Amino acid sequence: MDAYLFVHFREKRTPDGEQVYFGISRDGFRWEAINDGEPVLWSYKGEKGVRDCTITRTEDGMFVIMGTDLSLAYGMPNQYDGSWAEINRNGSDSLVLWESENLTDWSEQRMVELGDGQFGCLWAPDVTYDRKCGDYVVHWSSSHRSDDFEDKAIYYARTDSFESFSEPSLLYRKPDSGVIDSAMYEEDGTYYCFLKSDANPEGIILLQGDRPTGPFTRVSAFDRTMAELEGGRYEAPTAVQLADGRRCLFLDYFGGSPETQGYVPFVADSFEDEFERADEEFSFPYGFKHGTVLPITDEEYDRLAAYEKDPAER
Repeated sequence: MDAYLFVHFREKRTPDGEQVYFGISRDGFRWEAINDGEPVLWSYKGEKGVRDCTITRTEDGMFVIMGTDLSLAYGMPNQYDGSWAEINRNGSDSLVLWESENLTDWSEQRMVELGDGQFGCLWAPDVTYDRKCGDYVVHWSSSHRSDDFEDKAIYYARTDSFESFSEPSLLYRKPDSGVIDSAMYEEDGTYYCFLKSDANPEGIILLQGDRPTGPFTRVSAFDRTMAELEGGRYEAPTAVQLADGRRCLFLDYFGGSPETQGYVPFVADSFEDEFERADEEFSFPYGFKHGTVLPITDEEYDRLAAYEKDPAER
């Protein structure tokens, strides 16, 4: 793969922000918007907004996008009374899903209900292929009725088709704080999972395990990477291997002005080495939020670069 696709949303107060946007890059550092910077996909079901997008290329060559079913533009001032706690407890128990064979022609939106009535809002899905079992582990963060919707943990369901899913199971619970935003990668038989920890420490942590469903242990070198950062202001990790073999980790910086928010790149020789900040070469034409980077071919890059969606097809 010689190029990269970034699937994400935009933090705007209007409904067009919480939709699916694409950015593309030849090198993983210098990015350009496609479709004149307008959404590629719109959510018309559920809460009519989609955040925290992930994309995966399946073993049979399909592309699947999943995301959080949430629109703050519509819901925050209305059914949630301006309360994040209310969203956490009573938000959507479905995830949003689209499929495509070519990254430009997408299926109708589907809602994947995974909550079984026991979860609060289902946040930030990610998809990991389990090579041993030959299926996919869809994992997300949520609070649970069993502890009165307190600290979030990571849960998962299995699927081999993205049509039917197993009952949810616990993937990882941090004993001393909630965790969100799982992003998992397999490398040489080891699974590496980045997470946002709410406390102890507050910031991004990295786990490793032999199976995508755990058990996991902490990678201490990554703790040293984060030690000098204001960890509470980073979330939504996503990583990719660059053409030169290095791993590039993107962390979503928030809490500042709109001009200073967005992703920041860090690079390392491997997931078990310390990452170094590398934003001096990084550029994106606008602020962008919680997404996933996917390696793509030159042909896919060229097709996306030429893509224009008719406004009537919103």
